[in-house]
Amino acid sequence: MEKKIEGIEKKYVRENKLEFNVGDTIDVHFRITEGDKTRIQLFTGVVISIKGSGTREMFTVRRISYGEGVERIFPVNSPLIERIAVKKRGKVRRAKLYYLRGRKGKKATKVQEKVG
Repeated sequence: MEKKIEGIEKKYVRENKLEFNVGDTIDVHFRITEGDKTRIQLFTGVVISIKGSGTREMFTVRRISYGEGVERIFPVNSPLIERIAVKKRGKVRRAKLYYLRGRKGKKATKVQEKVG
């Protein structure tokens, strides 16, 4: 049974692997359909978690918008994601950065920058 599921899921798994990690600031170019028109919407923020595996792999991006924290969860293998661009590499010592939710202002987006 598992081999059948793996065979079906193989078609939908993205060829290129993730080029980012938790703590990185990224731009997610996401295709949105409004009526009969499609456009690319940019979502910029800090990756606070990556979870799952295979076709169920997801990542959460958090940003501060007008003083409010906004989080969005994206499936890694979604065909609606045009591209993911890394703006800044972060150096973190945690797998999940949920502690950023309790912070305000500049501290909410402050992750130590990776050198080199």
